[in-house]
Amino acid sequence: MGNKRKKSEKQQQNGWTADPMAVTWTENYNDVISKYWNKVPYSLGKTLATLAVFIVGVSINGDWVNIFVHVTRQWGYNSRGETANNSTQSNLSEITLESLGLQNFWTFWVYSCLVSYLMYYVLGGFLHWYYYVRQRDNAEEWKCQPKKFMSPELERHEITLGSLTLFMNASISALLACYISNGGYSTVYYDIADYGWLWYFLQWPVIFIYQDYMTYWMHRIYHIPFLYRNFHKLHHKYKQPTAFSVTAIHPVEALHIQLMDILPLFTIPTHWFPFYAVALYTYYHGIIDHSGVNFKAYWWQPWQPDAIFHDNHHQYFHVNFGFNIGYWDKLHGTYRRKDRVYTEDIFYGQGKRIDEVSAEELKADLEERESENPLAYRDNKMEFKLSDTELKAMKGTKK
Repeated sequence: MGNKRKKSEKQQQNGWTADPMAVTWTENYNDVISKYWNKVPYSLGKTLATLAVFIVGVSINGDWVNIFVHVTRQWGYNSRGETANNSTQSNLSEITLESLGLQNFWTFWVYSCLVSYLMYYVLGGFLHWYYYVRQRDNAEEWKCQPKKFMSPELERHEITLGSLTLFMNASISALLACYISNGGYSTVYYDIADYGWLWYFLQWPVIFIYQDYMTYWMHRIYHIPFLYRNFHKLHHKYKQPTAFSVTAIHPVEALHIQLMDILPLFTIPTHWFPFYAVALYTYYHGIIDHSGVNFKAYWWQPWQPDAIFHDNHHQYFHVNFGFNIGYWDKLHGTYRRKDRVYTEDIFYGQGKRIDEVSAEELKADLEERESENPLAYRDNKMEFKLSDTELKAMKGTKK
């Protein structure tokens, strides 16, 4: 009893209480889960956690149902012909799901939503437990911002908003999967011989670069004052994001992103496998980037920023707009700079020079820098820490 009380006091000092409605069921069953988890070998545990991230990434947009449809069509279990009912001559009063190529839509919709929510809550809850409950007391070893955690109120908010957006994403994925399954128009193909091996391999970087560069600009556009305050600001309530934050965005913005991402399926010859392989890669890193955990890119990913890159975006708002290719921010001058101050009121990704900000703004910025975890950066060295000499020189540049 005494140990539980001490643990509770320590958690409250960190700004957290065991609110059963805050995030997931895992907080209430920590002792039970830990009892069995401690029997799992360390290496296997890390593998399972990585697999959970991947599966959550597959489920958050409901794309598992699209992959299922394309696999069945690839292997001949589903017709690739025209829509089941091609009665385009009928008048508006006779329009049905069948005439729109959406036969059996409700079956697709139920399965899409059911699996998406199951993965979101069960595996998302597991990931929350794995880091934010199980390892909360040693946050300095794994968390990008180890001294700060979201309040239970914000945790409830991100789950509620994320669940709403997840509903829309899963519904659109069900619509797309049903339409494709019924032979609706698309530029998706299944036989590599149709366009040759050269285009098959070339479309991997084409799709990846298209999606990532378009996402960079869309994200940046949603950071202009009007769109930010009316739409994207909702996502930036989470200065210390978690994996649940990835879907916690305004439904209008989420719809915009999803429609942009699937555009190649209707505009250029696209083999389904490269398209969804790239999609799963980006979803996986979407979870990683919002996790708040100091994940780092592997040696074979020179294009991929570490998780701290996007964590910086949440902490400092209008900077680091890219996701899977850090070069876009460097190219367009929106990459975080050591000699700049960034706040929610400083738009357009350029920040302000240190000699241009007030003493209060500078003090707040230096406190934010101190709250970052050096272990989240390459070589475990805080990239943006300012020495007294550097600070004095920067403040002295004003003319």
